Amino acid sequence: MRLWLRPRMWGLHAVAVIVAVFCLVGGSWQLGVYDQRQEHERADRREVPTVPLAEVWSAGEPFLETMNHRPVTVTGTFGTADEQRWVSGREQDGRDGYWLLTPLVVSPGRAVLVVRGFAEDNGALPEPPTGEHTLRVVLEPGEPVAAETPADPRVVASVRVPALVNELPYALFPGFGISTTPEVAGGLTLVDVPAPEVSWTVGLRNLAYAAQWWAFAAFAVFMWWRMGRDLVAAERARREQAAGTSAAGRPSRLASSHLRDR
Repeated sequence: MRLWLRPRMWGLHAVAVIVAVFCLVGGSWQLGVYDQRQEHERADRREVPTVPLAEVWSAGEPFLETMNHRPVTVTGTFGTADEQRWVSGREQDGRDGYWLLTPLVVSPGRAVLVVRGFAEDNGALPEPPTGEHTLRVVLEPGEPVAAETPADPRVVASVRVPALVNELPYALFPGFGISTTPEVAGGLTLVDVPAPEVSWTVGLRNLAYAAQWWAFAAFAVFMWWRMGRDLVAAERARREQAAGTSAAGRPSRLASSHLRDR
């Protein structure tokens, strides 16, 4: 350890620290740029114009990736109270609860499922608003099959459209909408709309640059260790050689005594 900390090694240590810190900062900066690119992409997707549902989707079309988190307006009349379902396993603001799912009939025999709001308990199903309504919803794809099936027929574990088609007298859109219109919430809390999903490949070049900078930092540490080890080994060998030479050139105690006697 003394050999590693001798003054001659301070320059190597200082250079290694400067290079490693510079590379780590460069990598962190590139990672921050990557995060900004991701956030800007989410903001761009949030700011897409709100258009009528009929302009982007019809009941017979599949749910496309471009529809995910898309805000639209939809006009129709809500189904009856017994056609509604509580969706279990939901969480909002740290509270566990349920979504209230109601079919909105947009044309004869065709309906889109709408999440009207969030509640902490699944009591009596509230009556849907009567008459025709135009509401703003954010489109979401149908959910996969849940692991558990609730015993209560009024409760479903996921918004799985193929299963609900068999229970409701409508041709359903293969997705659903989360309402952002308070007037149709029936006193429930509006559901927080999920943030738009952005592919991790957006800003991939900056992520690669960050990885490169961190690889340079690791290489700098390796080179510091390798050069330091070689310098310490050379210094140790020099000292051992000097000690051996000194011992070889010094006369033994017995030989010194004999010379004095003579």
